Amino acid sequence: MPRPCPAVRRSSPGWVRSYTVALVLAEVAFAAVAGGAVLGTQGQPVVPGSPLSWAAVVLLAAWPVLLGGTGAYAERVYGTGSDEYRRVIAAGFLLLASASFLSYMAALDLSRALVVVAIPALTGVTLLGRLVARRRLRQLRAAGRCTKKVVVVGRGGAVLELVSRLQREQYAGLDVVAAAVTPTDRVRVAERTGVPVGGLDDVLALADTYEADTIAVTSASETAAQYLRQLSWQLEGTGIELLVAPGLIEVAGPRLHIRPFEGLPLLSVEQPSFEGWRRVVKGGVDRCAAALALLLLAPVLLVIAVAVGSTSPGPVLFRQERVGLNGQTFTMLKFRSMVVDADRQLETLRSDNISDGLLFKLRADPRVTPVGRVLRRLSLDELPQLLNVLGGSMSLVGPRPPLPAEVARYDTSVSRRLLVKPGLTGLWQISGRSDLSWEESVRLDLRYVENWSLALDVLILWKTGRAVLSRSGAY
Repeated sequence: MPRPCPAVRRSSPGWVRSYTVALVLAEVAFAAVAGGAVLGTQGQPVVPGSPLSWAAVVLLAAWPVLLGGTGAYAERVYGTGSDEYRRVIAAGFLLLASASFLSYMAALDLSRALVVVAIPALTGVTLLGRLVARRRLRQLRAAGRCTKKVVVVGRGGAVLELVSRLQREQYAGLDVVAAAVTPTDRVRVAERTGVPVGGLDDVLALADTYEADTIAVTSASETAAQYLRQLSWQLEGTGIELLVAPGLIEVAGPRLHIRPFEGLPLLSVEQPSFEGWRRVVKGGVDRCAAALALLLLAPVLLVIAVAVGSTSPGPVLFRQERVGLNGQTFTMLKFRSMVVDADRQLETLRSDNISDGLLFKLRADPRVTPVGRVLRRLSLDELPQLLNVLGGSMSLVGPRPPLPAEVARYDTSVSRRLLVKPGLTGLWQISGRSDLSWEESVRLDLRYVENWSLALDVLILWKTGRAVLSRSGAY
């Protein structure tokens, strides 16, 4: 049983209060501008006390209240996940519905601009403001500020994995200050994590010593129901948050639900969807977007083709067999970035391979041409794959298209990458590209396969531009 610690309730960190106040002030200002814009667009002076003037005042007060009511000012939604944006959109719908209902029921002479333009615009500007605020918050978290101190609890291997994830994904804002593990794992965890390590009975003492805001419990037999129940009791009144990792790290978002069965809450994991209307929509969007991109980028493609053909003997396009959906092979197209006999030189370079998995990677590959080096840095060599997307063998977003030799060495879990079409970009593209280890690349691809959604595709496409411009991991 965890040892008790002083039952002194922790107040919210100062940065949470400052961040929330800044959001409220900004969003009140957005509402004031929206209301003022509606009043200013009237062709005649607005009489004080008229329904429209009152509507502008109510808009100013109602917007932050609705945002608070939907939980948009909850600290747990700051900085990560899509809940923050969904709650802002929910507040926008509530405001729009309320204005429409009151206007109809009370026969108020409200401007259509208020309902049709101002409220949707206010919601959109608020979303944009939240995006800017989130980027600033993540910058601060990367610098070690605006974080919550966490004690990680559980079995050694699970603790190491969770600590590694939290240290790598600093934007989550969870700073690991200590760990509590079984006696046999204490030395190993201390050496690998570099944080103070105690026993499972020392959790609350560690939280008190290092002023932790959160305790994160991993899924393990030592942290079963009785242990968690006792721990939750001990935390009552302290203000310390208790998080439990369900042991399903790669399954997230809409697929996880709490379902009560005769009063017993169980974690329900929905099966991933690989068919249905969403796949049809995805295929249609892929092909339309690829056709539009090819049309708009035609001059760029022509310039690149001339540059490749005039600076190095050989074909402009490089064709290579890759494995796609359900193990079917297809010919993937790229602008040629290497010399013509690159494949024949491969064996002589094997000893310089820096990959820790099935891929072959060199930071300064002598086979890459000068023009090819520029194309790779900006990922311009990938643009002909838009033709693959248009033809249906690839998608705009998906796992990295593997070689047949790689697929032949896949185990059962890695083979799940073939359940969806390979992509022109993906989680691997926005998370480090060639700098990723083989294990990390596979993990990201499997996470995409398990949690695919249209919203995730849009998010990945949005972040791909930033990843390409940063040129990190491209060689």
